[in-house]
Amino acid sequence: MRVLLLGLFLAWPATLLAETPAAPDDALAWLQKIATAAHELNYSGTFIYQYGNHTETSRIVHAVDSSGEHEKLEILDGLPREIIRNNDEVQCFLPESKTVKVEKRLQRKPFPALLPEQLNNLSESYLIKLGGHQRIAGFYCQVLLLEPKDDLRYGYHLWAETNSGLLLKAIMLDEKNDVVEQMTFTQLSIGGTIDEEMLKPKYPAKAAGWRYDRSGQPEPISTETGWSVKNPLAGFKKIMEAKRMVSGKPAPISHIVYSDGLAAISVFVEPRAPGVKPLNGVSKRGALNIYTKPLDDYQVTVLGEAPPMTVMKIGNSVYYTGK
Repeated sequence: MRVLLLGLFLAWPATLLAETPAAPDDALAWLQKIATAAHELNYSGTFIYQYGNHTETSRIVHAVDSSGEHEKLEILDGLPREIIRNNDEVQCFLPESKTVKVEKRLQRKPFPALLPEQLNNLSESYLIKLGGHQRIAGFYCQVLLLEPKDDLRYGYHLWAETNSGLLLKAIMLDEKNDVVEQMTFTQLSIGGTIDEEMLKPKYPAKAAGWRYDRSGQPEPISTETGWSVKNPLAGFKKIMEAKRMVSGKPAPISHIVYSDGLAAISVFVEPRAPGVKPLNGVSKRGALNIYTKPLDDYQVTVLGEAPPMTVMKIGNSVYYTGK
């Protein structure tokens, strides 16, 4: 998951220290309210995403009408980018290359839509508590704490606006309680009417020199891949198995996804081209850890928003089933 001043983020508020366990149904009801609010409300605002020394500011506009969800996400730092979403149709505007990339759906849900809609199994892997109340971006919020029951996953602190349930701040924590990744609104408007002009791209994509790139990844074909994990980790269940074609790859890549209901781990297995040096090791970007290793004539890649040990354990357990 994903700033005012760094010092403020690292200073734990007194209300969190005074956390009190809540009845599971109450806490889960709050989580469900958060998951629903991000998709059913009109809102617009500016939020900051931070990990390590990296900080990124974005502006989001989200509206719901009889035809579904409509959203515009504008990245305000670095190279300009805009993402326009109408339900599952996504267009990413890249003015530096005058390109509009067209995708079927977002590869990763943007803040504040971080929670999955199905939350029934979360209590198997996390101790869910209600914390105190705090103000974020001028709104009073209910604090929720998700503490992992083992060292296979990260913990989370969430701040939900008390009336609507919209997620206004999220922090991901490692086993040492250090911040891995955080996101927070600094300015926000909830409810009301969203002007259609606010949802339109600012770049004239139909102007001369612009091109549409529709070569995004095709939908995966759900099937048995012939690969599996010998020792699935506690709480992680297989939720998807498929083969997919990837641009530039001569053969389909096997893709398996395991999830505990919040964290998702993807396993990719592909044939290694002759003469290509295999990749082996761990790298990270914010909360995302990536583990690569050779396996016979194949390259295994495991990635997910989980501790390095988790992706390594899964990667080292991958085997060919012979099917």
